Amino acid sequence: MIPAKKTLLCFLAVTGLSLLFTGCTSKTEADSTIPWSRPASWEGGIPGMGGAGGTGYR
Repeated sequence: MIPAKKTLLCFLAVTGLSLLFTGCTSKTEADSTIPWSRPASWEGGIPGMGGAGGTGYR
């Protein structure tokens, strides 16, 4: 009977740890609005040379 208890406890421990360290996610509508694939208007310029995009500096 002891090996059956040990096997059950081992199974529950492995199952609990696997549930703890895994997760699920789904893509929401808010995730698609983040423009990770293109740079922001202020990126890519030389610092101090010109203003940020849309501020009126030239």
